[in-house]
Amino acid sequence: MDRLEILIIENQLSNDSLVQIIELCGSYLNLQTISDYSKENKISYNGVKKCRNIKKIFNVNFIIDND
Repeated sequence: MDRLEILIIENQLSNDSLVQIIELCGSYLNLQTISDYSKENKISYNGVKKCRNIKKIFNVNFIIDND
């Protein structure tokens, strides 16, 4: 994390690069919104909310399912 912070502070990463990093992290975490996760896994929205690992990122609730 320190290396990434240094690159950001020194303006060595473009906005596009930062977005790619966020997208890459999202794919490793298998981030999905509650709605998308419930549809993909055929689980009710409320069932997902009660039984899954939910994290709020940028004011949006996401399911982390990378097991």
